[in-house]
Amino acid sequence: MSEGFSVVIPARHASVRLPGKPLVEIHGRPMIQWVCEAAQTSDAERVIVATDDTRIADAVEGFGGQARMTRSDHPSGSDRLLEVAEQLGWDDQHIVVNLQGDEPLMDARNLTQVARNLAWSGCDMATLYIDIDAVEAADPNRVKLVCDARGRALYFSRSPIPHDREGSGGDYCGHIGLYAYRVGFLKTFSALPPSPLEQRERLEQLRALHHGYSIHAERALVRPGPGVDTPEDLARVRELMESRR
Repeated sequence: MSEGFSVVIPARHASVRLPGKPLVEIHGRPMIQWVCEAAQTSDAERVIVATDDTRIADAVEGFGGQARMTRSDHPSGSDRLLEVAEQLGWDDQHIVVNLQGDEPLMDARNLTQVARNLAWSGCDMATLYIDIDAVEAADPNRVKLVCDARGRALYFSRSPIPHDREGSGGDYCGHIGLYAYRVGFLKTFSALPPSPLEQRERLEQLRALHHGYSIHAERALVRPGPGVDTPEDLARVRELMESRR
């Protein structure tokens, strides 16, 4: 792709299910280091950790990464991204990829893919998905989506969509929490009021759809490993990473 992009990784120390999550140790390194190093192998111009905790910022700078301190009262990661973009004076057309700080097994090719898709699709946002089966689709923690013929998301839900009325079977689209936006849209999005659908599903991206903005979605080039939300997830990721060493 000809357009450059930046990766910003929101990272909070507070976590109900796994306190201090970005700093948990995985094979001798804090998790946030694994996330940063994966992102640095993408085509991104820069990789920045956005945090409100000096312990995380110190850890990032300790392994040679770049961190920016942000306010502690942001309601979402996208708001934290916008603060970093404004701190650094990025142009409204600059593309920012939002990579969660608990995704140490995210393949860097997916970051380049989602930024590229935003650039050519003409949509306001871009994201990715993977194929999942009906068993995984039944889990409300796994967000599902449906798209139109042009790859534009029609809806995201914690419920299995589409409903399989005839029992014909088939895969579902499981959302990956990876987004690309332009800085100008981040400003617009941050100013939008929450939507009823967003509040019911607890899915921030529904705010964009509710207000008429478009989200391009494509199957990820590389199926990423699991993210880390719980101590059980952490044990699984450690095991997977050990098997790859």
